[in-house]
Amino acid sequence: MSEDILPAVDTAAAGLFWSDYAAACPEAVRICPDYTVERFGDSAALADELLRAVTEGTKRATSELADEFLAAGAGLPRIGSHWIACDAAGIPRVILRTVELRLGPFASADEAFARDEGEDDRSLASWQAGHRKYWTRIRARRGMDWTEADEIVFERFRVVWPPALADPA
Repeated sequence: MSEDILPAVDTAAAGLFWSDYAAACPEAVRICPDYTVERFGDSAALADELLRAVTEGTKRATSELADEFLAAGAGLPRIGSHWIACDAAGIPRVILRTVELRLGPFASADEAFARDEGEDDRSLASWQAGHRKYWTRIRARRGMDWTEADEIVFERFRVVWPPALADPA
């Protein structure tokens, strides 16, 4: 499988997107002014597929290996923090706000989390199969092995922007 080379995220467009949100939701920004600009997955197809699940309302959780945040030069997310999710082209599409976080091993994922992550058939079995492949692939790119004991960040979020896609408060 060849690795997609994704374009950089459009930080200028993300800044404008954030400014619109900040003007409309100053209290949320005052409480937590931090945001990151990212996309889901590691390929164009996966980025757009997962973003579509967010915009259609089935995806309200995500998970990532804790040390992948460090490898990217970022800290772990925190409750109340925001992230601007971009499509495969790097264009900002939604702002997400973290509402729940926990750290745990692979085996600590449950049916409810798999359903909230909104991928495949939303079952725990498909979550496990998909994430085994994904984390094995991304670790291999860094010359590392993935194990089920690796620490995972389990995150639930709300869509807060744009208003047409935002979850009820």
